[in-house]
Amino acid sequence: MGDETAKKTRKKTPQESLQEESTDVPVDPLRKEASEGAKPSRAKKDYDIAIFMGWCKGCGICAAFCPRQCIEMDEDGSPVVTQPDRCTGCGFCEIHCPDFAISVRARRKKAVGDDD
Repeated sequence: MGDETAKKTRKKTPQESLQEESTDVPVDPLRKEASEGAKPSRAKKDYDIAIFMGWCKGCGICAAFCPRQCIEMDEDGSPVVTQPDRCTGCGFCEIHCPDFAISVRARRKKAVGDDD
């Protein structure tokens, strides 16, 4: 009869395969160490927030939805961009404004010959 010393092979479960491949230190796939040749981080993009006061009714939704607190309400109840450099360009304020009174756009880099 056949070779009795031959071992029967069994398929590995996905869990077993992962355990064999993994190392003792868990690695986050989204974060690579610099030694692994990760790309250098990109420069932060800057954004401009424009509020069209003629359209705004001062509801405060833009200030409430801004995750970085770039927009605050002043004493008159009008929105004011207080920290434009913190803006990440998420557009929450623009999307949630019922009056379409806010625009968030990437800031253009000034060319050599541009004046202020």
